[in-house]
Amino acid sequence: MGIINRLDAHLSNMIAAGEVVERPMGIVKELVENCIDAKAETIDIQIGQGGIESIVVIDDGCGMDAQDATLAFERHATSKLKDVNDLWNIQTMGFRGEALPSIASVSHVILRTNDGTDSTEVEIRYGSLEHAKPSPAPKGTMLEVRNLFQRTPARFKHLKSPQYEFSLISDVVQKFALAHPEIAFHLSHDGRTVFQTTGNGELLEVIMQIYGRESAKTAIFIDTSDADYKVRGYILQPEFQRATKYYMLLYVNERMIRSYRLQKAVMDAYAPYLPKDKYPIVVLNIMMDAQLVDVNVHPSKWEIRLSKERQLEKLLYRSIEEALKENFHVNEVKVSKVKEKVTMQSFDLQYVDPQRKQLHKEIDESFSSEKVLEIPQEEKGDTDIEVVTSSVVDIALEEEGSYPSFAPSGFNKDAISIEKTTISQEENTLSKEEKTVETATPIKLYDMTEKLEIPAEKKPEITEHHPSMPQLQVIGQLHNCYILAQGEEGLYIIDQHAAQERYHYEWIKKKIEAGQNETQPLLVPVQIDSTIAAVSMIASLNEALSALGIRLEVFGEATLLCREVPLWMETLDEKAFLQDMIDIWIKDQEIDENKLRKKAIATMACHSSIRFHRSLTMAEMQKVVEDLQRCEQPFHCPHGRPTFICLSDDQLFKEFQRGG
Repeated sequence: MGIINRLDAHLSNMIAAGEVVERPMGIVKELVENCIDAKAETIDIQIGQGGIESIVVIDDGCGMDAQDATLAFERHATSKLKDVNDLWNIQTMGFRGEALPSIASVSHVILRTNDGTDSTEVEIRYGSLEHAKPSPAPKGTMLEVRNLFQRTPARFKHLKSPQYEFSLISDVVQKFALAHPEIAFHLSHDGRTVFQTTGNGELLEVIMQIYGRESAKTAIFIDTSDADYKVRGYILQPEFQRATKYYMLLYVNERMIRSYRLQKAVMDAYAPYLPKDKYPIVVLNIMMDAQLVDVNVHPSKWEIRLSKERQLEKLLYRSIEEALKENFHVNEVKVSKVKEKVTMQSFDLQYVDPQRKQLHKEIDESFSSEKVLEIPQEEKGDTDIEVVTSSVVDIALEEEGSYPSFAPSGFNKDAISIEKTTISQEENTLSKEEKTVETATPIKLYDMTEKLEIPAEKKPEITEHHPSMPQLQVIGQLHNCYILAQGEEGLYIIDQHAAQERYHYEWIKKKIEAGQNETQPLLVPVQIDSTIAAVSMIASLNEALSALGIRLEVFGEATLLCREVPLWMETLDEKAFLQDMIDIWIKDQEIDENKLRKKAIATMACHSSIRFHRSLTMAEMQKVVEDLQRCEQPFHCPHGRPTFICLSDDQLFKEFQRGG
């Protein structure tokens, strides 16, 4: 007697539910895709207890008649495909005919639908049809899922908290909203609205709702195409970065997908702008002929196969790379300040001189109210304060005996002072004598009225700078680490090490690309333990490495030798670097020069650049800024850290309460 049994329809649906309906988020995804296929303009998603208790999805689409409302719960019943040829030209979100029967097998489902003629209600309880009858309903479809996995405890126990399950649902609904800004989405949890879009077709508006106003203001629009693909959407500035790759949202024909190779192309384009282990935010829809993509890879429909994937990778990389170069936005400092009520401490002081008493009274009033301190007309000509250097933040007298005799006890005499500042005042002011005070301030400022002379032969040749790079005028140095400069947008703070590292990186890179690969022989050849595959293809490997000025020799069955290396590798671990290049070549059968040499060149640039905590002259700081302006990508060092940031004029006005 045979031991093979034909599974009944209910058991088959429960098995299929393991792939299609993994958790509440999967149900919402399948139901919303059906709404989109039904040409809905509004989709309302109501969630109870993270979807474990209830999921209700309502749309205003085309609806179904009585016959289709019942047939939709049959396995492999679908309106999306008619014959085999349709499988290679899928234009809809759904097509397998597995979602509804799978959902109905593990939950209590109620369907109400109206196609404009028939209005029907279908109720199915864990795979068993309760009834199918006429019932009043508005145009469109409402599907309610209750008590998910109540009769499948093995699956139910793997669900997490309602809050976690709802976070997944919220994430997938937001992804739908980004793919379809023309549809109005409404998402609520336990009766409270969580997310809502207008459906006006403005993708940037949806991006603002999800990622914030600041990110949307500087988002870069992408609209490019080639013979087979059209890419359209927005990429966010590198300053809006994330710790995971799940914010790189790619859609193929408005279908949300996961593709490692396409995500990698995006990350490679962002690589010069982001630190290690940080990822960008992109929302890109890729339109193509449906025959170029196979979406029938997995029941969840997240994975796809592309016929010309490498071509699409290059298109994504090139378009994002060019967009970032042309539209890069300089990081702007955001100062967050908590407003607190400050109580000014008052002191009962005794004054001998009435004029001094009046002066201090006016000073006290200027702090306690918005009254402007005015110097009497007869005193204006008697006060002469001369500052030899430029203005400095937080000035206080340090010399013993320079404080008034009536200063209260506990007054800090060790405050920051200014460098060689001379203050002179006439009679009737606080003091008659001139005082020269030494400084301990970490900010070194320069008098910009003083003309800086640089020998003619050392003047840098100014070339056309990057279009997004502001014109900067150096004004000083902070902590011997940062160069301070002023520009049209405000105050710019430049990381002196990162800035020169970027310049040296591009200089070395261009030198190598120009063929200046001078080599030096090694007293002891570098021996690399590789693989038989690499040794057998040594000719192809050397051809790929020739652009770097590197040549390998076979030395045994799985060993290679390098007898000379380019001069630019002198500060590197030659063996480790060569091993990395061979491993990458074996994996991809090609060597991306930028990728392979980036680590080596970045290391050289780092070692040869100005270090932190080094005091610079005015000429040295100006040279760093001018070198940075020559760079093709002046905004980040080779490791992805920003080279400079901006504290805008608007922010300064706000912080100093000077109005607009």
